[in-house]
Amino acid sequence: MENRQFFVIAHNIRSLLNVGSIFRTADAFGVTKIYLTGYTGTPGNILHKNRMAKVALGAESWVPWEYQKSPGRLIKKLKSDGVNIIALEKTQGAMNLSKFKPKFPLALVLGEEVRGVSPALLKLCDKVVQIPMLGKKESLNVSVAFGVAAFCVSQKS
Repeated sequence: MENRQFFVIAHNIRSLLNVGSIFRTADAFGVTKIYLTGYTGTPGNILHKNRMAKVALGAESWVPWEYQKSPGRLIKKLKSDGVNIIALEKTQGAMNLSKFKPKFPLALVLGEEVRGVSPALLKLCDKVVQIPMLGKKESLNVSVAFGVAAFCVSQKS
């Protein structure tokens, strides 16, 4: 898999523990780079790094990352570079993750814990995928949802 570039765009993730978990999971599934956008905390901020490290267990030190304030500009740039932009969001018309066939290079967009990926960002994405929920809750924690999605993407690559 020579061109199996797998990027993550983590937008407006409030919990530093979730960000740390995303780094650790990204390491496990061979993510090429994490883009942290909006108000998502970064390992470059010592106050953020110490809190993230509790969960990331060092992955924040070796998984490549970059901060970009505007996710919209980032998505447009990645698309112009040929990257397929896929949002992970439970919304009308979203494809069941189990039926999704990834095409690389691929960037998976994760949204904020409460409101998810905004409608404006969803419009910029090539596809939207969702994890079917069988229980009473409507969604998973963002870092857990990322783990499920990263596993599915890595198994189908």
